[in-house]
Amino acid sequence: MADAIVSVVVERVAAIIEDKIREVLADAEKKEMNDQRVKSWLKKLEATAYEMDDILDEWNYSLLRDEMEVSAEPEQKIGCSFIPSPCLCFKKVSVRRDTAMKIENVKAKLAQILKEKDDFKFQTNSQPAIGTVTVREQSTSLIDLKKVHGSDIQRKKNDIVSKLLLDADRAQILSIVGTGGLGKTTLAQLIFNDPQFDMDWLKIWVCVSDPFVAAVVAKDIVKSVGKETIPPNDDQLELILQKLKASVSGKKFLLVLDDVWTEDSDKWEPLKINLEHGAAGSKILVTTRNERVAKMMGTLDGDIYHPKELSPEECWSLLRDTSLAGKSEEEWGKFENVGMKIVSKCKGLPLAAVVLGRLLRFKDMEGWKHVENSEIWELDNEDVKLFPHLVLSYNELSPALKRCFSYCAVYPKDHRIRAETLIQEWMAQGYLPYVRGNGAVELKGREYLENLAMRCLFQDIEKSELGEHIEWCKMHDIVHDFALFLRKNDDNERSCQACDPSLVSHVQKYRSLYWDKEESCHVCDCLKSVRVLRIRIAALPVGMEKLIHLRWLDFSGIELSKDGLEIICRLYFLQSLLLSWCKLTEIPREIGNLVHLSRLDLSGNRIKELPESMYSLVELRSLSLENCSLKELQKEIGNLVQLRELDLSRNGEIKELPESICSLVELQILKIEGTDINCLPEALGELSNLRRLKLRQFKVGSQYNKLGFLKKLHRHLIGSLDLEIYCRSMSELVELVEDARQEQLKTRLQKLETLEIYFWGTMNEMEQSSLSSSSSSSLWMEVVEALVPHDKLKELKIRGYKGSRLPHLMSSPLNFIKQIDLTRLSEVSSLPAMGKLPLLEILYIWEMEQLKLVGREFLGIESSCDDVVVAFPKLRIMSFGKCSKWEEWEDVTEEEEDCVAISIMPCLTDLTIYSCSSLKKLPHRLLRKAPSSLWSLNIEGSSELVKTYGEDKEGSACSQHNPHRVLRHQLF
Repeated sequence: MADAIVSVVVERVAAIIEDKIREVLADAEKKEMNDQRVKSWLKKLEATAYEMDDILDEWNYSLLRDEMEVSAEPEQKIGCSFIPSPCLCFKKVSVRRDTAMKIENVKAKLAQILKEKDDFKFQTNSQPAIGTVTVREQSTSLIDLKKVHGSDIQRKKNDIVSKLLLDADRAQILSIVGTGGLGKTTLAQLIFNDPQFDMDWLKIWVCVSDPFVAAVVAKDIVKSVGKETIPPNDDQLELILQKLKASVSGKKFLLVLDDVWTEDSDKWEPLKINLEHGAAGSKILVTTRNERVAKMMGTLDGDIYHPKELSPEECWSLLRDTSLAGKSEEEWGKFENVGMKIVSKCKGLPLAAVVLGRLLRFKDMEGWKHVENSEIWELDNEDVKLFPHLVLSYNELSPALKRCFSYCAVYPKDHRIRAETLIQEWMAQGYLPYVRGNGAVELKGREYLENLAMRCLFQDIEKSELGEHIEWCKMHDIVHDFALFLRKNDDNERSCQACDPSLVSHVQKYRSLYWDKEESCHVCDCLKSVRVLRIRIAALPVGMEKLIHLRWLDFSGIELSKDGLEIICRLYFLQSLLLSWCKLTEIPREIGNLVHLSRLDLSGNRIKELPESMYSLVELRSLSLENCSLKELQKEIGNLVQLRELDLSRNGEIKELPESICSLVELQILKIEGTDINCLPEALGELSNLRRLKLRQFKVGSQYNKLGFLKKLHRHLIGSLDLEIYCRSMSELVELVEDARQEQLKTRLQKLETLEIYFWGTMNEMEQSSLSSSSSSSLWMEVVEALVPHDKLKELKIRGYKGSRLPHLMSSPLNFIKQIDLTRLSEVSSLPAMGKLPLLEILYIWEMEQLKLVGREFLGIESSCDDVVVAFPKLRIMSFGKCSKWEEWEDVTEEEEDCVAISIMPCLTDLTIYSCSSLKKLPHRLLRKAPSSLWSLNIEGSSELVKTYGEDKEGSACSQHNPHRVLRHQLF
């Protein structure tokens, strides 16, 4: 009873804070922008709330610990099991007394805070802030970054591109200098993506930001080039610089260094020296807010560019397009007068116009006038003057959204933020309100993220494969500065001599910590309140068990012993635990202590089996076991009733899924590619929430699933499908045709963009001989005709097909296929009119044993010279290989060659003929009809062709990158 009373007391004290403060909180947060006293008061309030949260944590932790200790003890002797442990009772009394004292202390602080509140005369907030209700907005409302406003930016872009294209003896450095939000990065992106740099240039883009660390910048360059590799944990500058030198040596490159801050030439010089090993004409383009940075890096005065602010008209155009999208010109006119007044406050900054535009799109005329007349424009605070447009947008957020936004400053500048991780960190901090239902809190987090993105507080948005939600995003550097300002604490911060002050400061501001410094590997009381922790040091810190408030822990990539993991398993409040690639071989049974765990990542460890206790983690929603060494998945997996994502990929020894997996009614994502699972449980298709099933292949046959089972997996046939068909008898082939003809299945297949069909197995010879060859071929054709969709398919691969003719779709001008790969088609002796395919870019034809003739019909030319005809209009790459009986490639007629209206393969750049030993000559007129775009004709292993054309008279038998025989000069 006493246990329950303590919990209620703590929660009631916390409720008092919320009830008495909530109504004035919005006004307090507005006034803190220009009143340091209010800011200090809010910091005290926040600290008290954290302290109350910690007290409740400590109390609940003591209860959980006692429960775990009791359950871990060996069974008491019969007759004594009802006697409580004296030690345990003493500990409970001690904890109660300690908790009571802490509650009294917090109540005293709270009384003082409430008294001070009245001194500020805060106004109550009658209007709900944005975020307290769901803002309904279409996902297409996010800003299109391709829309660039301003004539100056286009002129600057053309000037800089022209200068970059000029030859020079050494790497030339140009700089774009201007205030934050002026469009420096946008200008650099326009230049970087100019098509004139697509040929013969090595293009590298690196976000630098602050602090400037030479090893990190060099690593990013090396990674972008992709030629050299650096071990993940190797930070030796000398080695990294050698890799940098090797990556660019002899290559003409365009390197963009975006957002450089350092003025220290010693940090830049090592990079500059090694970059000078690039080819003559290489260029470096720098963006920075500081002209001293540009000059330090070696930019001449004539090579420094200052983008101009937008004109009032350009700024209004940008703000109008953002705020009044889809509205008529008449509607624009109603808002233009007040809009131009707001524009005057943007100071020509594109970012300010976009942020205000996002804010205004939710408002009527009165709302626009309120923004125009806001006191924000008159504030004296020098820091606030840097971003008044952001303050306006920020002030309209709910307190919960404000906390979520300001927390994002915990990430470094230019960091690519993973949405799922950010939401889990918000959860760990308690920023998301509790909502009933499995996954409801995460959905609330996604709603918050979309809400912030709609106000342009995030950029570089990357959506999921289906476009349903944000997967990755970034913060503009000015927005990041603003988030940092919001968490800035001018009061004296607590610290101690044992801890790094920067670590303590981070914990105080964010209750979050990125621990990558080896100097201090000991957990001090200064760090105890941390909720989110990333560890990138060599070993588990001493005293790790003190971090009882921890909710989110990432220890990935660091070797961890079983004993170390047992220590982590004492952190009972953990919600997310990331232990990928920690060289674990065994998971201790103590993992079952983490009763609040919702995400567990054990990928990349050599774990052969899971402890039974893991299946008691009933709150688990995401479990990654990718690339482990699991031999099987136990039936107890069905106990994890809240599981929504399960990754078993690349566990090669798993051969089946237990039937109990079909009881996971919340399951949304199941990844099993790279396993040896041949047959899926039939009931898997009944899981109504399952929306993503990642397979390497789907096997069809008597020992596997039936083709009709795909109907149940219709939600997962979105992008691609590898279909392996095992037919051992003609009766199975007949059944396959019947399944493939089902209208419901054909509808499902229409969603595919990539389809690979592999036919495996040998037919029963006696049964096959009972059918005529034409009947057999007809069945094969019917299977392929039924399986291959026509609408969205872009890539098709067929292997092992035993029909004598290819299906009609191979020559239909209504298809939009871009790539076709035909391999081991044993009965096909001729090719259809594939030249009619309007978008075909790549064609591979390999191992066609019966192919003897490629006739003129292959081109699909049916009209006379009076009509404009293009055969293979988009084909870039064509490859024939291992067609040993191929004797003739029929040429076009002389009249067709001379006909100007007939174009053949106008885009062909690469033609390969490999091991076609019977082919004696090439179609000269046909290939001459192809333009100069054909730069590579590769012939290897075709002895008759070598006899016909002889050796390469120029002696260029092979090249460094392509060892195939080059006979181009003989033909043209």
